[in-house]
Amino acid sequence: MTDAYIFDVVRTPRGKGRADGSLHEVTSVRLSAGVLDALKSRNDLDTRAVEDVIWGNATQVGEQGGCLARTAVLASEFDEQVPGLSINRFCASGMEAVNLAANQVRGGAGEAYVAGGVEMMSRVAMGSDGAAVAVDPSVAMERYFVPQGISADIIATEYGFTRAMADALAVESQRRAAHAWSEGRFDRSIVPVRDMNGLTILERDEYLRPGTDMQSLGALKPAFKDMGEVMPGFDKVALMKYPHLEKIEHIHHAGNSSGIVDGAAGVLIGSKAFGEKHGLKPRAKIRATAKIGTDPTIMLTGPVPVTEKILRDSGMQIPDIDLFEVNEAFAAVVLRFMQAFEVPDSKVNVNGGAIAMGHPLGATGAIIIGTLLDEMERTGQGTGLATLCVASGMGAATIIERV
Repeated sequence: MTDAYIFDVVRTPRGKGRADGSLHEVTSVRLSAGVLDALKSRNDLDTRAVEDVIWGNATQVGEQGGCLARTAVLASEFDEQVPGLSINRFCASGMEAVNLAANQVRGGAGEAYVAGGVEMMSRVAMGSDGAAVAVDPSVAMERYFVPQGISADIIATEYGFTRAMADALAVESQRRAAHAWSEGRFDRSIVPVRDMNGLTILERDEYLRPGTDMQSLGALKPAFKDMGEVMPGFDKVALMKYPHLEKIEHIHHAGNSSGIVDGAAGVLIGSKAFGEKHGLKPRAKIRATAKIGTDPTIMLTGPVPVTEKILRDSGMQIPDIDLFEVNEAFAAVVLRFMQAFEVPDSKVNVNGGAIAMGHPLGATGAIIIGTLLDEMERTGQGTGLATLCVASGMGAATIIERV
């Protein structure tokens, strides 16, 4: 089997996912094309050597529909012979794109791929494509469907995480992200977004709230309490599934949950032969990939079993991993991961995460792989693991080794 290597990773800054966000004027196609062009120019890449562009996005409707990946290729400076594949594994779409590309290279189906994803949440509303698991009664009722926010609160209730614990994690995420930006830790991967005249639209994550503290978070009301306890009463659904719980403790709110943002990221992946042929030096080897299905009601616990799976498949153990990126979809997701594996927070999301900088659904998986690699290079660490929880009960993970 051929080893798959990461040669480069780029991402855009994340813009607020609202009509007044800095990236709102940019379409998903144009943001994606900008990432592709950055990979091409940074690496003097002959794009005819790229077998495929695999691109994730979670809401594949309207301007994000119609095989966005291929349209992005056509809107970019890539050769038109490069095809495109759009995929959707919800929040793990960007990671799954990377993992698919790596496994294609490992299996001998081409020497080079570009993989990543995009989500313009200010332009294409989350959930606007519909979702059978939520809207089809025959599935939703049978599987005890509840929204993700309720699922996060179920995790907190089941595993004993308090509002104070969740808020403390959120404050630390903000602190770490602000510190990382001040030290230029994201500089290698960030590609500023510019308009058609070459003027910079955004060059820094704009969702950050560095002044966040426990007092300011304490003033926020639980975001999912009403939908759980009043209308439509999802707590009752959850308690039918988990009758051992007396009630659901609602601890999550906008300040300790991931931010709605716009963003895109891309990864150049190839074989050793590809790098030698094109004068490119690999930065990391993709050692292992994994995905798994989990309980669809509690939904967001996937990082734990998928990490167990990827470690088992690769013959590794938690102490073999130097750094972890666990997507901060909700505070309880990261708290559960650290609890399950007894991993110190000094090794997890050391430069902050989606609570501080936002979670552009289809792009986040590729973003955290890049963040992990940059930090491994900065600190001289050898091995890292990135993982995400996924809607409807799934998990995805990637292990990389620095070269």
